[in-house]
Amino acid sequence: MSIEVTGLTKRFGTATAVAGVNISLAAGSMLVLLGPSGCGKTTTMRCIAGLESPDEGVIAIHGTTVFDRRAGIDVPVHRREVGMVFQSYAIWPHMTVFENVAYPLRIRHVSQAEIKRRVAGVLDLIEMGHLADRPAPALSGGQQQRVAIARALVFEPKVLLLDEPLSNLDAKLRNQMGDEFRMLQKRLGITTLYVTHDQDEAMALSDRIVVMQAGRVLQVGSPEAVYHRPDTLAVAQFVGSPNLLEAVVQSSSSTEGSSQLQVQGKGWQGVVRAGRPFAAGEAVLVVIRPENLRVATGEPATSSDIRFDGTVSDVVFRGSHNSAMIDSGQLRLRMEQASSTAMTAGEPVSVIVPRGTAWAIPAEAAGGA
Repeated sequence: MSIEVTGLTKRFGTATAVAGVNISLAAGSMLVLLGPSGCGKTTTMRCIAGLESPDEGVIAIHGTTVFDRRAGIDVPVHRREVGMVFQSYAIWPHMTVFENVAYPLRIRHVSQAEIKRRVAGVLDLIEMGHLADRPAPALSGGQQQRVAIARALVFEPKVLLLDEPLSNLDAKLRNQMGDEFRMLQKRLGITTLYVTHDQDEAMALSDRIVVMQAGRVLQVGSPEAVYHRPDTLAVAQFVGSPNLLEAVVQSSSSTEGSSQLQVQGKGWQGVVRAGRPFAAGEAVLVVIRPENLRVATGEPATSSDIRFDGTVSDVVFRGSHNSAMIDSGQLRLRMEQASSTAMTAGEPVSVIVPRGTAWAIPAEAAGGA
């Protein structure tokens, strides 16, 4: 592992910002810390960088312990060999692009010839070699972000840490720069820890996601696992806007590492998947993503189908897709479909949840614990 964090705890006065966090990051991969503001993700990154001194825990980078409270180890920032990109970019306005990128090498007393070679190489990497002499204030937001990344890469750090680096960009540029950075990270194979509150950004960039809340880790997994197979209600709700339905387990069986449940809700029933077996009679919450609902096309329902008959109460055009609200008895379901598909408020509709797309979590997981 390139980064190993064990039992990390950080307090500010009586407030605990990070509470016993464990994180492992494989060399060459990208791990994203995802969570709402104040959840402890930035504090966790700052502790890894050495900008904050934890109260408890052990931090190792490439096999070398850089922090261990009990052993009295606390390696200073400049010796941890990490590059950092902040939300503000921290580009110096009185310097050119070249001078901004060269700064980390100058303070390390690298020779002038080596500085020229490394800066030219990293600027070519981010396709800004032709802007080396441009004053920093003359750069666009996207160009400043590239310069900040180049400055973090130029001294060839073992690990790259990024704290909300795209949040100051507009939506279109944020997507473009995120895609470009992901391709760059893959090409270089640099170990990267990335902090964001943006779930779409986390899904697009990460190899693995760590979902945090109130200083604790709620779930660690691939983007697909976190999105489609949340462990708790807190994870399900933070990553997307799912339909959440109360149900009772009728029967349970195990299949290939997961469980299959026959459940009964108010006015509906069907088969869902779960991360563990449940006993008959147990209460669960069934997570149904809006995009997994589809309009029934006349096929008869089977015992495994989850089917809802109701009325379209509202339709909102969102460009690439429509968001529709379906009233079915006492239930109100959100559905998303391609905007080319016609749907009108007031029309009757039957919708089906394809088998394998509904996921159950324990009812007690509603608290996110």
